[in-house]
Amino acid sequence: MPHIELPRPIVDYFAFAELERAADGRRFSITLTYLEGDRLDRINWWWRVNATQEKLVGEAGVAKLRAEATERFQRHVERWLENTRQRLTGDGPFPQLEALPAEAPAPAPVAGEQQATVIQLPQRATGTG
Repeated sequence: MPHIELPRPIVDYFAFAELERAADGRRFSITLTYLEGDRLDRINWWWRVNATQEKLVGEAGVAKLRAEATERFQRHVERWLENTRQRLTGDGPFPQLEALPAEAPAPAPVAGEQQATVIQLPQRATGTG
């Protein structure tokens, strides 16, 4: 079962912000806001560009770094959903976080079906005689 079942790509639900510029560089955040039941919650990703890096890469480089940070955040969200056995669904402005249904147990063997037989071989003795 997929962990993301949304009408648009997950990145369309991300909000981007730049914090106040500091002497040592620029700081950015990416936020995914979601509903968990009736509660609004969020998960954030922070990244920064130091002053030297900004001078070297310019605005085009900062845009490329933003795209890379967005990809990393997307992978982080996907792993988080997989590891916590949850999914994002819904068609509203905020995705709904839900637990994945429990996996069904393996079916019991049907009478008359042949089953594999495991044969235990004796252990070989080791050592000096």
